[in-house]
Parts: sequence; structure tokens; C-alpha cells
Amino acid sequence: MKRLANTLVSAAMLALAACSSGPKPADWALEAKTASERAVAAYMEGNTRVEAVEFARALSEVASTGRVDLVARVELLRCASRAASLVLETCAGFERLRADAPAAERAYADYLAGKLQPQDAALLPAAQRAAASGEAAAVKAIADPLSQLVAAAALFQRGQASPAVLQQAVDTASSQGWRRPLLAWLGVQAQLAEKAGDAEQAARLRRRMALVEPPRAGAAGSRP
Repeated sequence: MKRLANTLVSAAMLALAACSSGPKPADWALEAKTASERAVAAYMEGNTRVEAVEFARALSEVASTGRVDLVARVELLRCASRAASLVLETCAGFERLRADAPAAERAYADYLAGKLQPQDAALLPAAQRAAASGEAAAVKAIADPLSQLVAAAALFQRGQASPAVLQQAVDTASSQGWRRPLLAWLGVQAQLAEKAGDAEQAARLRRRMALVEPPRAGAAGSRP
């Protein structure tokens, strides 16, 4: 998760920490960054219990500053991890802050929800602007894995995710070992194969999904 510094939230935290406390970042900024990274990693791996604990810690740290923009960014990071996993829903944690949140944060929330207005695209992080305009080829060029999956999800919401975009999302989730988004994107591929009447391909994808699924406690063949 070290490349998470390229995302909207962590980059902003690092910038603020550098500006506010000189050479040594403030303790709250370091704690918030570490907790948010752990939270996203836990969610991607399917560990919702750890994710909840770590996000609560990150929110507590940024709330100590009284900065609405920073609290909003933590909430948006949480929602970005869900969007990357094709959990496409309103970012409830952000919506309670919307009235006081800066324009860039409001635009990003709208982007995650598939409701971005064209005139607000310039407010998005650079990694997302090309994807917001519908450029599917831009997804592969995004270096940060989470940002790449968010961009793919944005295209998917608009019905613009080509087979190449879907495969890129699968490959990215696989390379990171992120179970939750990998299962989601493989599921999309399997559904499309079924709709196309390609039973062999659908079955292959379902078998791969079975490999990704975490072993159940007490399942036959599991080790103590």
C-alpha cells in the first residue's frame, strides 16, 4: 500500500503535514496516513473488522485538527476503496460533510457516485481526469493500483468499460493480492461471458473465483 500516497487523501495529508510542521510531520498526520493505509488494505483483503477499526482511528486523528476537508478526504478514501471493488453507492460518510466540504472533494464524491458534472472534471485528481472524460486507454496509464481501479469503476458505471478495461482491473487486483476487488471484477467478466453464451469461459472464471475465495473456518481440507 505504499503507493497509496498517490491517491487523493494520502497525498493531501502528506502535503498538509509538510506545510504545517516543517521537516517533521505532525503525529496526527502520520497516524492518520498509517491508519488509512491499513484500513484500505484490510478492506481489499476482505477484513471488514480491521478496516472499521483503522478507519475510525484515521477519522479520529484528522478530526483533531477541526479540518472538514481532511475528514472529508478520509471518508472519500473509504468510499474509493468500495468503488474500486464495484460497491457503487452514495458515499454516506462524506454526504454529512458536503455542505462544508471544498469543491474538489464534492467533485470527487460525485465522480465516485457516477454523477460528476462535466464542468467539474478539472477538480478531480490528475489520475482520474482522463478516465472521467471517457478515455478507457487512460486506465492502464495510471500507476497507483487503487486509483486505477477507481477509474475503471467510473467507466463501468457509465457503461464505458471495455473488455480491456475489465481485464486491466482484474490484473491489477490480482497483482496486489486484493481479494475483494478481484472477485468483483472476475464476477463481471463471468456474467458477461454467460450473457454471451460462452459457458466454457464463464466456468473458467467461476473456478478462478473459487480459488480467490478465502477458506471457510472448519472447511474440509483446511489446516489447523
